[in-house]
Amino acid sequence: MERKGFWQSGHKPSLFGAFLYFDISFMIWGMLGPLAVVIAADYPMDPVQKANLVALPVLGGSILRLVLGFLADRLGPKLTAQIGMIVTLIPLLLGWLWVDSLDQLYVVAVLLGVAGASFAAALPLAGQWYPKEHQGLAMGIAGAGNSGTVLATLFANRLAQHFGSWEIVFGLAIIPIVLVFIYFSLFARNSPNRPTPKRLSEYGHVLKQRDAWVFCALYCVTFGGFVGLANYLTIFFNTQYGLSAVQAADITTICVIAGSFFRPVGGFLADRIGGSRMLMILYAGAAIMLIGVSFLPPLWVVVTLLFIGMMCLGAGNGSVFQLVPQRFAGEIGLVTGIVGAAGGLGGFALPLILGRLYQATGSYATGFIILSFIAAASLTLTIVMQLKWRRSWLRSVPSGPQAGSAKV
Repeated sequence: MERKGFWQSGHKPSLFGAFLYFDISFMIWGMLGPLAVVIAADYPMDPVQKANLVALPVLGGSILRLVLGFLADRLGPKLTAQIGMIVTLIPLLLGWLWVDSLDQLYVVAVLLGVAGASFAAALPLAGQWYPKEHQGLAMGIAGAGNSGTVLATLFANRLAQHFGSWEIVFGLAIIPIVLVFIYFSLFARNSPNRPTPKRLSEYGHVLKQRDAWVFCALYCVTFGGFVGLANYLTIFFNTQYGLSAVQAADITTICVIAGSFFRPVGGFLADRIGGSRMLMILYAGAAIMLIGVSFLPPLWVVVTLLFIGMMCLGAGNGSVFQLVPQRFAGEIGLVTGIVGAAGGLGGFALPLILGRLYQATGSYATGFIILSFIAAASLTLTIVMQLKWRRSWLRSVPSGPQAGSAKV
């Protein structure tokens, strides 16, 4: 049977809807990263408190991804996404009209996690429409919605400065999420190939499989590294290089663009040379870049290193999810939620590592050295596991010019 090309093999309105949902949700999820520097003028914070503020949305997202993953499996990704968008309005309204203390802001930060949990509905909605040979690109395009972080870093502090209030940024964010909800409701559709809902016992079965935990570890570093740095770099540039809130967010935007737009590239290349082979290249690149950042070189040098490092991490996200559907095709909604939650935990830990070590040592050097070692450890894990995968489940995937996703 002749294989269809990518654009003929799936449902473009659903793919675009998944991207938009993920994109705006990511923008909302990442708002506190750049805004933390502005908020500190109203609520003075030490380095650990700043790290907590930008890490809590990621923690909330990790927990709620499991919930949305379960709902996507039971109710379907479209309805789950619609519920997620409606619930996202709650922290936006609270941030706009209710917050009057740092403790209340922490509550809003945790609730913003529902926007980060969008991953567990957006990716199954897109991925279930496409065959295995196009999974990497489809998941990469939908996952490129993490470019919403660019919108947050580029506009959040500017809007706060223009209106003289960071609270209004939460109110303004309601507009795009409502527009996306309308488009999504009209045009997105669940795939007819959606797997039947799994019993609770099957969830436990997935968690007993070693490969699920391996994917969690790999994604914890790629996605967690991207999200953690995206949320923390504005604080880093403001503290280390003395940039203003807007300048620090603008420089962060440059780095975030690399990670965001190279996610689909990572999926595309992984379809051709293999997900694990691609990951080995990317983890090595990230480790080298992060160890370079630990020397705290001049600004233009550190921006270059972080740009390439974030590019590696972003492409790594697409590469991991080129492998996941091959191994867990029947449980993609469930596994997406579990692996996505693990990625969120990595994003939660990274700001805490940098913030706590900066407070303890007065330097960011140690934190970036540790992050480099973690990337190197992920490289080692990938090398070991891909040798095992070649002897097991990857062997049953068709080979040939169209089956790039079968290669390791």
